[in-house]
Amino acid sequence: MNDVEYQRFTDAASQCQMTNAAFLAYAVDKAARDLTRTAAEIATEREVLDEVFAARRHLGRIHGLFNQVAKALNSGADAPHLDAAAQAVVNAARRMEDAADTLLAHRGGGCPA
Repeated sequence: MNDVEYQRFTDAASQCQMTNAAFLAYAVDKAARDLTRTAAEIATEREVLDEVFAARRHLGRIHGLFNQVAKALNSGADAPHLDAAAQAVVNAARRMEDAADTLLAHRGGGCPA
């Protein structure tokens, strides 16, 4: 740990009104409880943002595909699985919103409750 990282660590512990040891123990315990999330949080912010923007592009493409479906339906075509597909897109959009909220909350830091 370099000097800048150590200072950030001690500042965070102080802000949470914890000793360095207590803050470190809390952080290690939290990380050990959810290793999947821990791995995601270790990823660089740039990697996470790249994934969010890639997902956003995919949702944009889906928007275009739904426009094509609407055009086909207006021409009399049948779309028997449209409701299921639309629900899958809504679920994906909600997961993206949740991911963005989580990312923003994580960037804000926060002390243990």
